[in-house]
Amino acid sequence: MKIFRVISIFLIPVLFAKISYAQKSHQNEIRALRINQPVILNGYLSERAWQNAKHISNFTQRELYEGKPATERTEVAVLYDNRNLYIGVWCFDDESGKIAAQKMKRDFNYGSDDNFKFIVDTYNDKRNGYLFVTNPNGARFDALIQDNGNSVNKAWDGVWNVKTKITDKGWFAEFEIPFSTLKFNTKNNQIWGINFERNIRRKREQDLWQGWSRDSEIEQVSRAGKLTGIEGLSEVTLIELKPYGIAGVENNENAGKNLNYNIGTDINYLITPTMKLNLSVNTDFAQVESDQQQVNLTRFSLFYPEKREFFLEGQDYFNFGLGHSIRPFYSRRIGLAPDRSKIPIIAGARLLGKTGNTTLGGMSIQTAKQDSIPSTNYTVLRWKQDVFEQSNIGLIGVSKIEPGRQNAVYGADFLYSTSKIFGDKNLSVGGAVAQSYTSDAFNKTGLASRLFVDYPNDLIEFSAVWDRASADFNPETGFLRRTNYQMYNADFRIKPRPKFLPWIQRLVFKPFDFNYYVDDKTHKLQSLWTEFRPLGFTTKSGEFFESNIQRRAENLTEDFEIHDGIVINKGEYWFTRYELQFATFKGRPVYGFFFVNWGDFYTGKRTEWFIRSVFQINKYISVSSDFTQNFITLPQGTFTVNEFGGRVDIALNPDLFGSIFGQWNNDDNEALLNFRLNWIPTPGTNFYFVVNQSFDTNVRGWHSTNTTVLTKLIWRFVI
Repeated sequence: MKIFRVISIFLIPVLFAKISYAQKSHQNEIRALRINQPVILNGYLSERAWQNAKHISNFTQRELYEGKPATERTEVAVLYDNRNLYIGVWCFDDESGKIAAQKMKRDFNYGSDDNFKFIVDTYNDKRNGYLFVTNPNGARFDALIQDNGNSVNKAWDGVWNVKTKITDKGWFAEFEIPFSTLKFNTKNNQIWGINFERNIRRKREQDLWQGWSRDSEIEQVSRAGKLTGIEGLSEVTLIELKPYGIAGVENNENAGKNLNYNIGTDINYLITPTMKLNLSVNTDFAQVESDQQQVNLTRFSLFYPEKREFFLEGQDYFNFGLGHSIRPFYSRRIGLAPDRSKIPIIAGARLLGKTGNTTLGGMSIQTAKQDSIPSTNYTVLRWKQDVFEQSNIGLIGVSKIEPGRQNAVYGADFLYSTSKIFGDKNLSVGGAVAQSYTSDAFNKTGLASRLFVDYPNDLIEFSAVWDRASADFNPETGFLRRTNYQMYNADFRIKPRPKFLPWIQRLVFKPFDFNYYVDDKTHKLQSLWTEFRPLGFTTKSGEFFESNIQRRAENLTEDFEIHDGIVINKGEYWFTRYELQFATFKGRPVYGFFFVNWGDFYTGKRTEWFIRSVFQINKYISVSSDFTQNFITLPQGTFTVNEFGGRVDIALNPDLFGSIFGQWNNDDNEALLNFRLNWIPTPGTNFYFVVNQSFDTNVRGWHSTNTTVLTKLIWRFVI
């Protein structure tokens, strides 16, 4: 009942908020022109077909001045043949010498550059889409969009290409998207959702073709326009083979020198244009970048993001409505031991796709026996059904089967979502319930559940959540940050754009934000985190600032060793903390971020600093560094935790790039260095050269503990 009282308080200002209506630009349809000869991909847009195709140019500002005409002309045209979809883009610019183009590598951080995006909703279901992005250097970024932008899988790497050209008139781009990269229904006359966005970084200007309201983003495909004219496509059947080979050497101070060599393959079969089967044999992830080290100063589990391509590609299919702290399926439980060492994967199969209004995801992986860990099968099945215009219901089942033992989680979730409340505002309401089963546990079953409401809009942003995980809920193929709790959360922000402050883009006030955890059995306090933001703002030049006042509480039911030999006695602790954050505009060659949090900490004091600096030397080289320090003073003792990270990114062109990443902290006293070179000779084919080096820094001088040098080639064949 507490959560619904909070919701009722929130609804009062919402009802009096300004009501606007979905902003569509007319014309809102672009027609593709069929061609008989493939486009020569070079960025010149010189073929006659580009002149014959219908161009659209009616772009409108979303930022900085909502509803105003774009300050620079942008034109788009669409072509297609039997194999590919082609998007031609003319980004005219009266000051072409000021075009921002800093990045070149695959999956680049496009937030600092001029860029052009487009999203394609091939099902025309106003829920799902493919996002493609490039900048004036021809760098590539892509993502899978689900649930009308609520889920964005940035790790997806589709097979596509783009070439660009910069002239004194602006910059120009030619995209080539193979139809085999997309999933779509087999209809003679295709109607797809499509939208386009251009960002002019020096002006901080964002222009969209459709849905240019500040309450929407390009990922919200429900606000997209229409792509018509695609006809007569033959049914796409695809068998894609991606064999790999690895060769290298590892020198470990304990195990000695070992030669590493391996072969395996992925087989992708497009069963129908909307359903893809993937088989993986002897799966290996030697090219994956090292995890970033984390020092844990809490009582709860740390979350490490997935980085392995096989699991990343379809991870959004297995998202479930229990949120981030309770995950029935967490792919890092597969092929990685608790100490993050590798467990060989024998084989795996995965099925992903959509048929009509039904989205299906299934995956089964078999791992090999290693040391005391037996050979284990992991399986996850996910079903979602579209209901209403933007909503869905779903089921999930996850199992872990090893000799003589089984763990499983099964559950159901729902999401009601609309982008039309109070005109064109966004609202989501959802929930989920799941039960775990562990065959050898005393209490074999446990429950987890969640309810939430989210109102994410430009002026007013509000969310409220109730989470619960019982003491016996045990998702062994999932992630659970803490057990035996109920959590109440509410977050309310007001974000006005005052015209009387000409240098301010937006102010942010946060009247309240809290997470209140209670023990699920005793209903006594576990933790409390609250935050009040008296002032935050973003300037029109791109700077960011916020100040926060926090009130926290921890109820320790047992003694807690926070650091070697330093123990905090059990009991209830309350403390107040203060926080400042500041960042400069990312579009400049040099930018930085500063964070400091200080105040009470249990029976003592804690000051936490974080500083990040980035220097974009030119479009080929970028240097960045991170430094985090925690200085903690307690009656039991004083200690300091320092964490350093540094990175050099090098890109010779959009298909040849690499990085050097180093990290160290004085808690582990271990330095890790990772060098990674990636060459893409053709889209879908990758060559990697990787060097991993670790040092023990606990002795005088750095002592090498492990050196690994590996090469990996993944070649793509299409049958």
